[in-house]
Amino acid sequence: MAKFMLLLHDRPAAFADVSPEQMQKVIEKYMAWGKKLREAGVMHASNKLADEPGKVLKGKDGKLRVTDGPYSETKEVLGGYYIIEASDYDQAVERTRDCPHLEFGGTIEVRQVDMM
Repeated sequence: MAKFMLLLHDRPAAFADVSPEQMQKVIEKYMAWGKKLREAGVMHASNKLADEPGKVLKGKDGKLRVTDGPYSETKEVLGGYYIIEASDYDQAVERTRDCPHLEFGGTIEVRQVDMM
């Protein structure tokens, strides 16, 4: 079976008016979805990324440029990821179809991991 990375992009503004109680319910949905995948034996890893901008590295001609990122005008940010097993893209998409991230207006990028 191949491995696929699910990259969860979201709009931070979408959660600006969410109460702590509502946020707890959102987190519980993600936890339940991850548990379902783990129990099925198809999840290999998952993490939420920190709520800070990170760094962007660019290299050219032996020189390295490091900047803060993503930029403030970016409306979507990479908020987390899952690594799952699936036989092909169709099965990876099917396994991702009920991810709560989609319920909250997020975008999920599905990419096959090229095992080297």
